[in-house]
Amino acid sequence: MIQSNSQIGVRLLPNTSCCGELAQLLGPKVSFANSSAYLATERAYWSLQEADLSPTCIVVPSTAEDVSTTVRTIAGNQECPFAIKGGGHAPQAGSANIDSGVTIDMTGLTSVTVNGNKTVASVGAGASWLDVYLYLDGLGIAVAGGRNAAVGVGGFTLGGGISYFAPREGWACDNVVNFEIVLASGAIVNANAKVRPDLWRALKGGSNNFGIVTRFDFETFPQGALWGGALTQSINSSDEVFEAFANIASAPQYDPYASLVTGLTFNSTSQQWLIGHLATYTKPVADPPVFEGLLAIEPQLQNTLGFTNLSTLTNEPGLPVQLNSLFYTATYGVSATLLAKILDISNETIYSTYPRVPGGVLWSLAFEPLPTQVTKFGPLKGGNSLGTTPGDGNGIVLLLSAFWASTSANAFVQQTAHRIMQKANETARGMGMLHKFVYLNYANQDQNPISTYGRENVANLRATATKYDPRGIFQRQVPGGFKLPV
Repeated sequence: MIQSNSQIGVRLLPNTSCCGELAQLLGPKVSFANSSAYLATERAYWSLQEADLSPTCIVVPSTAEDVSTTVRTIAGNQECPFAIKGGGHAPQAGSANIDSGVTIDMTGLTSVTVNGNKTVASVGAGASWLDVYLYLDGLGIAVAGGRNAAVGVGGFTLGGGISYFAPREGWACDNVVNFEIVLASGAIVNANAKVRPDLWRALKGGSNNFGIVTRFDFETFPQGALWGGALTQSINSSDEVFEAFANIASAPQYDPYASLVTGLTFNSTSQQWLIGHLATYTKPVADPPVFEGLLAIEPQLQNTLGFTNLSTLTNEPGLPVQLNSLFYTATYGVSATLLAKILDISNETIYSTYPRVPGGVLWSLAFEPLPTQVTKFGPLKGGNSLGTTPGDGNGIVLLLSAFWASTSANAFVQQTAHRIMQKANETARGMGMLHKFVYLNYANQDQNPISTYGRENVANLRATATKYDPRGIFQRQVPGGFKLPV
């Protein structure tokens, strides 16, 4: 049986005793319903599904010792289920919040420091990528982190992490040289290539299944100005766009400085599609040859491409209000024909259903290259748990997402997204282009990303969880997130 997100439709009886004990130990770092601190955490979630859950109390630790105290107090008490919140970006209910339990909000741990020779950046698990980039930009260095600065460091990194620098440095998790983590026993330990290397490797893609990471130590690299921004084009140019995208993604020698996200959005109110690209070149070269095909496509409805720095580029405006949202993902081989078919499938499905969602839905298809230039770094940097290798060939990661206001439509939108992905995957399978890998950070509640890491990786993850969490606290008492297959 595969365990996955299980909070939807589940309400546990409130237990105030564990929250009362935590309040005695941690004082004002523990908040209760309707207090300003409690409401601030609830408002910080990106989705309404998460914000609608009501924990009995919320703990906002400011040190690893606070996290240790919290875990020691509640671990093993089945009446005190808990959730771990970083940036709160995952949309599905229960990923980082819980009904009638304890939510541990890590955003009190936001420190960013570097070592003496600036080769390692130590980042608190509750920091956002904006915290990191604002600090590192001034030092002329960077780390492989999120492309939206508001995303949290913790969940992003533990799920793998695709960055602008992925073709130069690999997955974000490949660049963690040390994790500071609180185990189920409450012990604060380090995991790196020399100390607990099995745990170090498991945390690189294994998500929240082993403990609560309190600090990430990232390998840095020199970084100055880069070139990037947004390019918007007409949906009438989709065939040309897909050809240009496929040429970039399938290159035998992928340009290590190139990052590209090609998104197609459908607004059910205007009933129109639009194509937008986030094109980035991570050194200061204007109009680099790798993007020549995309830049030649007319008309260009918007073009903000230019020289900038990382903190400015990634500081995207968020949604003005919390909305219901979902993610769904798959990985494919590179084919312009397949991309066109996925657009057709989405268009047909969405057009036949959009009137049934009050207030409308914003749908998005985002395509991202996953070249062998990215996946080769895992073995070179101590290994990870993701199971992606150059043997997979060049690929494309699809993120299907949706945003809508009416909670009454949640089940319907989920069903619609499922139909789109099912048809897209059937089409890709028929073309011999469906890859097994499911990217955890983009996965839907109905998906089982860790099971796609491969038999050996899953066995190693189970063994590591048993070794460091023999009572299975993070499998059973932390129901949110994607659990290890059992």
